[in-house]
Amino acid sequence: MSNAWKIYMLAIISFLVGTSEFIIAGILDKVASDVGVSVSAAGQLITVFSLAYAFGTPILMAVTARMERRSLLLYSLGVFAVGNLIAVLLPGFAFLIVSRIVLALSTGVFVVTALTVASKLAPAGKQGSAIATLVMGFSTALIIGVPLGRLAASVYDWKLIFGAIGLLGLLAMLIIVTSIPQSDGEAPVPIRKQLSLLKQPKIAIALTVTFLWIGGYSIVYTYISPFLLTVTKLTEQGVSIGLFAFGIASLIGSKIGGFSTDKWGAPRTLVSGMLFHTVALVLLSFAGQSQVIVFPLLMLWAFTAWSSGPTQQYHLMSLAPEASGIMLSLNSSVLQLGMAAGAGLGGVIVEQASLTSITWIGATGVILAAATAATFFGVSHSRSRRKELERTVVVPAK
Repeated sequence: MSNAWKIYMLAIISFLVGTSEFIIAGILDKVASDVGVSVSAAGQLITVFSLAYAFGTPILMAVTARMERRSLLLYSLGVFAVGNLIAVLLPGFAFLIVSRIVLALSTGVFVVTALTVASKLAPAGKQGSAIATLVMGFSTALIIGVPLGRLAASVYDWKLIFGAIGLLGLLAMLIIVTSIPQSDGEAPVPIRKQLSLLKQPKIAIALTVTFLWIGGYSIVYTYISPFLLTVTKLTEQGVSIGLFAFGIASLIGSKIGGFSTDKWGAPRTLVSGMLFHTVALVLLSFAGQSQVIVFPLLMLWAFTAWSSGPTQQYHLMSLAPEASGIMLSLNSSVLQLGMAAGAGLGGVIVEQASLTSITWIGATGVILAAATAATFFGVSHSRSRRKELERTVVVPAK
């Protein structure tokens, strides 16, 4: 098997892992009804997952840094299978929380390790494409995994989805053993060194943008299925179609965001994307009741939201090129913290206000991210211009 196919194998497994993470938002109302909790309480399953991922992954990666990479992939998939089986076999909301924590930790370790393995398998100069292939596999879970999961949950018990994912996780271990070669671990990067980058104002501000952007997005996305069922009054099939349209648009948005970053630069792409993201959520708050208009609005929202993903990653790497790996790890943790905060705040909004309020409050988070980014880029541009002028000033001869 060629290395290209090995990378595609890792991407397929990443799709499986991504589906296990994202599926909960697609079946939130069914989970809440089955375990006997409110929709807002069920939404905290996303908060728990994100918090465990954000804090646990950097620690586990530091602890296992020297471990042989294929073994680490196998261990993480083994734990991943156990996490899914906990959701199936053990009853009650408490065990579901345990399942999400186990899944978050195993997912974080698998994703980071798979990215490093893919970059080693790729030929020189093609590492970026290999990483993009894996990210594509993970993102495809939004396009195919979530709507298919919603469809399956409407026909069968939602627990069977996690049972199937767990069994496929065991099959994925067999694929890893037979197709992925062994590779050495790396020198561990202490957590203290990773966090030291946060002392730099430009990095702290950029990560704040990530937090606000994904937090605003998460407030709405966590409760999108109940929103479409209750506010838009879509059928089960309609919700599945809506989630599928959302996933397709998110993939296109991510691609266009990367293209725009190369062509017009990160500042213009990031700020304009977040402004349109805000507009999409505001429109959704006004026209979300219309079954005709909601589909194009969902696609506009997904397109604009995910156009910022590759741009923000590129921007962060450009701020500290010598520590690009650590920057991506920090961004991943902050992204998960934003998801947790958004899901938590969304739960409060749904409980205390209404489902219709989540869209404009989510829009508030995104517009704050856009304002922060615009201010940062404006100040950076002014400083660059001033330094350039200082270098070009000619002192007249006496």
